[in-house]
Amino acid sequence: MKIKIINTSAHELPSYETIASAGMDLRASIQESVILKPLERAIIKTGLFIELPIGVEAQVRPRSGLAAKKGITVLNAPGTIDADYRGEIGVILVNLSNEAYTVENGERIAQLVIAKHERAEWSQVEILSETQRGAGGFGSTGIK
Repeated sequence: MKIKIINTSAHELPSYETIASAGMDLRASIQESVILKPLERAIIKTGLFIELPIGVEAQVRPRSGLAAKKGITVLNAPGTIDADYRGEIGVILVNLSNEAYTVENGERIAQLVIAKHERAEWSQVEILSETQRGAGGFGSTGIK
């Protein structure tokens, strides 16, 4: 699938690191470093603008290494970029650690996954079919 992209950053286009990678790394495109104090959040710009076809979304997801090692994650994960959005891709980063973290220009801050999606059409009914699980949720299947 070809996707139109404008890159106003000084960095290379996002790319897949391996043949089996689902996501492409997004890099910070910022004039000055951004310091995220514990529990602080900020929108970090990427310098990227995309044009997705209808029926496709771009999902902004955390980078597992950044989350595990530094406690930095994407606040609204996954963030959705709709096909009709034409603005700059921004990543809402949050610091869930106990130490300040500095985001640098060019740093890999998140990953972008391109995914097809369906549009639902509601069919309002009075009764839903029965299942073994029923209305059980939030750990009801045996996770304690």
